[in-house]
Amino acid sequence: MEKEKYYIGEVEKICGIAKKTLRFYDKIGLLSPFEINNNGYRYYSKDNLYTIPVIKYYKQSGFTLESIKKVMNDSNCQHIEESFSEKIKDLEEMERELVLKKRSLEDWNSLVKEARMVLEYNLTDIKVKYLEKDRYIHHTQEFNEDYISSVINIDFTNYIEEIGNAITGPVIIEFSSLENKLKGKTQKIRMLQKNLIKCDSELLTDFGGRLVVSCYHIGSHKNIKETYKKMCDWTKLHNYKLEDCCYERYVMDYWTTKDEDKFVTEIIMNIK
Repeated sequence: MEKEKYYIGEVEKICGIAKKTLRFYDKIGLLSPFEINNNGYRYYSKDNLYTIPVIKYYKQSGFTLESIKKVMNDSNCQHIEESFSEKIKDLEEMERELVLKKRSLEDWNSLVKEARMVLEYNLTDIKVKYLEKDRYIHHTQEFNEDYISSVINIDFTNYIEEIGNAITGPVIIEFSSLENKLKGKTQKIRMLQKNLIKCDSELLTDFGGRLVVSCYHIGSHKNIKETYKKMCDWTKLHNYKLEDCCYERYVMDYWTTKDEDKFVTEIIMNIK
């Protein structure tokens, strides 16, 4: 770089930056050529060239062009430090949001994998298992056999937004009465779902931490009572006593597919 001035095309090649970008930088006052001759030719100085890597570094760090212009024209160290601190806070918030989005997609992908295994191998055998204990956000509502409005639940979604949280993993419904569920009667339920953001313990409830009877139901919710009856007969045959409440854990549902034949729901009953 022994020359004193460089054509815009030379700057493009030396610094790896498009002429269109250089013209835009000039237009917004971020980087202007030190000379434009009568024919409109733009010439850049050595200082201009050395400014370009600095701009690239600021862009890499997440600064907008307007912010870069402000910082580069400010010689006050305190002001520059404040700009950096503000950008760090912005990036930390972006990082937090990305972590939440990644966790949510990972959990959703895990449910799709689970559903695929159930469908592929027709996993509808009844089993007794230990359900690990965890804590979930909960919201009390009424259930009247309208599955889509319960699973894709507007009231629950609004509640989550009101408390400033986010949710992930399968929707779980806790039915207060197994008997009423079998009879199709309206009853109180609790919506359960895993929270992504830490919240007050009073907003959470325990789920699991005990032995349960479990069975996957494949297909529409319209005939889910058939699986309930199969499970009730099985528990009587094996001398298990059940609590009155029961749960439905929606592995594959309206959130993922419109094909009800592909729905996968895990029915869970607490053993006394």
